[in-house]
Amino acid sequence: MERSAVNPDAARKPVAPPSVAPSSAPAAAAPSPATAAPPSVAPSPTAASSVEAPPAATPSAAASPVEAPSAATPVAQSAPRDVREAWEMALRRKKLVRWVVSWLPHRLTILIRGALRWEHLVIGKVSQRWRRSLQLRVVGTTLVISVIIIAVLGFFLTEQISYGLLANAEKSARAQTLAELNTARSLSGLTQEPNAETALQFMYNVGQKLQPTCSPTTTYCVVVGLKSDLAARPAFVPWVSSVGNPAGTVPPALVASVEQEQAQEYAGKVESQLYYDPTTLTFSDGGPSEPAIAFGAPLGNWYQLYVIFPLDQEQQTLQLVQTTLIGVGVALVALLAAIVSLVTRWVVLPVRHAARAAQRLSAGRLEERMAIGGADDLGSLATSFNDMAASLQEKLRELEELSKAQRQFVSDVSHELRTPMTTIRMAAEILYESREQLDAAAARSAELLQSQTERFEILLTDLLEISRHDANVATLDAEPADICDIVRRSADDAQQLAERRGCRIEFRLPAQACMAEVDRRRVERILRNLLVNAVEHGEGKDVVVTVAADRDAIAVAVRDHGVGLGAGEDQLVFERFWRADPARARTTGGTGLGLAIALEDARLHGGWLQARGEKGRGSVFRLTLPRIAGQPIAGSPLPLGPDETEVVTIVLEADLAGGARG
Repeated sequence: MERSAVNPDAARKPVAPPSVAPSSAPAAAAPSPATAAPPSVAPSPTAASSVEAPPAATPSAAASPVEAPSAATPVAQSAPRDVREAWEMALRRKKLVRWVVSWLPHRLTILIRGALRWEHLVIGKVSQRWRRSLQLRVVGTTLVISVIIIAVLGFFLTEQISYGLLANAEKSARAQTLAELNTARSLSGLTQEPNAETALQFMYNVGQKLQPTCSPTTTYCVVVGLKSDLAARPAFVPWVSSVGNPAGTVPPALVASVEQEQAQEYAGKVESQLYYDPTTLTFSDGGPSEPAIAFGAPLGNWYQLYVIFPLDQEQQTLQLVQTTLIGVGVALVALLAAIVSLVTRWVVLPVRHAARAAQRLSAGRLEERMAIGGADDLGSLATSFNDMAASLQEKLRELEELSKAQRQFVSDVSHELRTPMTTIRMAAEILYESREQLDAAAARSAELLQSQTERFEILLTDLLEISRHDANVATLDAEPADICDIVRRSADDAQQLAERRGCRIEFRLPAQACMAEVDRRRVERILRNLLVNAVEHGEGKDVVVTVAADRDAIAVAVRDHGVGLGAGEDQLVFERFWRADPARARTTGGTGLGLAIALEDARLHGGWLQARGEKGRGSVFRLTLPRIAGQPIAGSPLPLGPDETEVVTIVLEADLAGGARG
């Protein structure tokens, strides 16, 4: 059964189940990979626990079939899976495709999948190149339009030339036929009623007089025939001609027209007409047949004269014209493509230089400038770009100096306030310890002084920390640590607030340890801020903490079901001193810098801290850290969706069970 990856980021690469810690049960009691049952969706004693009463794992629970696979299972370490693209997953969801695949052999299915992937790869590269190259689009569009226009013009030119050649051939053939007809009518024996011998002799004389021979080099061929009623009599020869197959060369329609004209002349018609029809000339010596045009007319009352004119010269002329037009068209298209490519390059090349200069400028190389090549529009573009870059460099330099002065001021003030703050805190502690000896109003004042002094001291600490991040002097003390352990330890402060709110913090942790190189102090501070915020804004509802890991990264998602986040607030929530509701009271006395510092701590690890939510449906804060400090990560093992957190545990456990069965 196919299923798509829950997390779009994690779908880009295979997600292998994380390494599994050794089981506490004896090795003999652990189920083998071949017989191990898939883990249950419900959290096991080691996979999910509550902060109020974390249950201890009993021997029976450790030996139950729900237990995670042993670390000795080699498949659980890395289980590479076939990653399919979105188009392939959409194709496999169709019922017809699944039915067809179920009937195809496995090898054929693999071949078809490989061919489709190769096709999509090629099409993807071509489309990407087409979208990214303005020069390619202009040249390609010009080529297509030019080919269409030249093809249409060539077609009309060919038709016109063909019509002209055929009209000239018909005109000259008509004149030649009339001359031959007059010559044949002047011969003796035309008006004498023929018998078999005289008819044959007369037709032979006409053929010898008009054309002694007929070959591929002659310009026309003569065919003399008898009237149909005479040709049907015995001993009469119907045709006399040098053409190998007169009956097949002379079109039947032309013979019928001449027969009808001859009948009208016999009935008293004075004027006779010439008839013509296209045909194919076949030679008696077995030469190749040629296209031709046949003219026919009655010759007296008993004979018929047909003159066949080959059209090979016209055909050769037309082929030469077509070849010339094709060659000229191809050369013209290539010339247009070269001209358009050159002209487009003149325009696109400065634009590309401007784009590269803008990229270098955005990367921090503020000294980057464009070369000014003239006083035209492109030169004006380069001049404007250089002026903009110079102005931007000057403004950024001023802002950098101002920011440096502000950071120095905050740092100096924070350091200078440490000494008087220590004195004030000591005095506040003395008053707080002696509050029972004071009256009610003074005792309340001592309590307020103590709480606000602690809050002010936390604010000073946060200001010092954020100033270190601003000055890029924050350091990372990374060491291997279990993220699940850090998550539990970070929930102590949030648990007290959760008890006052009447809610609880639920953990959904993997059964095995999630080891990564992290700075414990900074990760604990990140998780502490996330948990306290989740409880404070959770409207008394439970908070769910989910931990998941893959081969390259570890993710922690904190899900609450409270007020949520509005549109655009998933980015504003990490701004310094930003509050979703300014009128909302701070229960825990936060400074407004917690999430800003948490974001900087996550970036210091090379990880991500992201948020997403909906108004009235709660929110999710996801922390993604690399397993090796500083190693780039391409995706997160957990989704960033308020309604997908519960699905992740099921998917991860199913993947783990699949790796154990493999």
